[in-house]
Amino acid sequence: MTSGSARWYHEVTRYQWTVLTIASLGWVFDAFEGQLYNITRADMLPELLQVAPDAPAVRQWGERLLGVFLLGGTLGGWLFSSLADRWGRRPVMGLTILFYSIFSGLTAFADSIEQVGALRFLVAMGVGGEWAVGAALVSDVFPARARAQAGGIFHATSVGGLWLAAAAGIAVGTEWRHAYLLGILPALLCLWVRAGLEEPESWRRAKQEHPGQAGSFRALLQDRQWRGRAIGGALLAMVGLATFWGVIVAGQDLTAELLKGLGDPQAATRSRFAFGFIQTAGAGVGMLCFGPLSGRLGRRGTFALMHLMAAALTPVICWVPFWYKSYWLMLCLLPIFGFFAQGIHAGYAIYFPELFPPHLRATGAGFCFNTGRILAAPMLIWGSAELKLRLPLQEAVTWLGGLFVLGLLILPLLPETGPRTTAETDR
Repeated sequence: MTSGSARWYHEVTRYQWTVLTIASLGWVFDAFEGQLYNITRADMLPELLQVAPDAPAVRQWGERLLGVFLLGGTLGGWLFSSLADRWGRRPVMGLTILFYSIFSGLTAFADSIEQVGALRFLVAMGVGGEWAVGAALVSDVFPARARAQAGGIFHATSVGGLWLAAAAGIAVGTEWRHAYLLGILPALLCLWVRAGLEEPESWRRAKQEHPGQAGSFRALLQDRQWRGRAIGGALLAMVGLATFWGVIVAGQDLTAELLKGLGDPQAATRSRFAFGFIQTAGAGVGMLCFGPLSGRLGRRGTFALMHLMAAALTPVICWVPFWYKSYWLMLCLLPIFGFFAQGIHAGYAIYFPELFPPHLRATGAGFCFNTGRILAAPMLIWGSAELKLRLPLQEAVTWLGGLFVLGLLILPLLPETGPRTTAETDR
C-alpha cells in the first residue's frame, strides 16, 4: 500500500466531511427507525393481536410485517431516488427524513395490527428513499480515490442507529409505544440538511447535459448497459436484504432461545444486548473494512469473500453454542458472523452508485437497493415465515443462510468498478 492510498483523507475538504456527516446521520436515524420494530415487536405484537407471546401468530405476523416494510421501502426508494436526480439531493433528503420520522412517531398511537402495518409501510418509504439519496450524494461529492472509504463509513454508521434502537428498547422495557415516540426526533436533522448542503456540481452539470433523462427509469432501463447493471445490482441486494431480515436479525432470537433453554430469567434483555451491541459491533467493523478490502480485492472480490464466509458461519451460530450450552460462546461468534454477513451491506453504498452516470446515479442505486427489497419480500412473507413456523428456529435459519451462496452466483453478472472504471469513464 502506498502512502498516497494510506492517506486517502488528505485530499478531502471540510465541506466533503460535512456532506458525509449529514448523509451518515440521515442513515443512522434511517437504521434506527427500521430497527425499532425488531426491538419492540416481542411486546407490541402480542398486545395488538391479543395473544400469548409464544403464539404462532406472533412469529407469523412478525415476518409478514417485515415483508410489508420491504415493500414500502421499495416504493419509497423508487420514488425518492428518481426525484433526487430530477429535483436535487438536498430537498429530497429532507423530505425522506421527515417521512420516516413523522410516521414512526405516529406508530406510538396505533391500536391495531393493520394500523402498524400501514405506518411501517410509510416509514419504510422514507427509509428506502434516504439511503439512495445519501449514497448518491457521497459518491457525487467525494474524489474517486476516497469514494470507497467514504461510502464504507457512510454505510457503517448504521451501526449507530442499531445501537440507539437497542438502547431505546432496553430503556423503555415493555412500554413499546415510548420507543416510537423517540422516532420523531430525527425530523430536527432536516434543518441542518437545508442549511449545510449544496447541490453537487456533477449533478448540476449532468442535469444540463441530459435534461430529459435525469431521474428517468426509461433512460435507465432502455439502455442495455445500465439495464444489465440495474438488474444484477437488484439481485445482489435481494440476497443481502433477505438474509438481513431472515438470518442476521435472527441472532437475537437464537440467543433468546439459547438463554431460555438455560433457564435464564433475563433472556429477553440479554439477547437484545447480544444482538443490538455485540453482533452489531462486529457488523460495524465489517462495513468499515469493506472499503479498504475492496481497494485490494476489488469490489466483486470483497463481496465474494463476505458471502462465502457468511454462508459458512450461519450454521455455526445456529448450532455450536447450543451444543456447548454456552452464552459466552454465542457472544464470541456473533460479532464474527456480523462482520461478514452484515459487512456486505457497505458494499452497496460503494458499488451501486459507481455503476451509473451522475444523471442516473441516485435512480440506479435506488433501483438496485430497493428492487432488491421487493424481490426479498416474498422470501420473508412466505419463505422465511413458513420455515420459521414449521421448523425449529435453528434449522430454519440454517436453510435461509443458503441464500448467501446465491449471492456468489450473481456476482459474475456484474462488472468490476473502482476509481478508474466507474460509469463516469465508461462513456
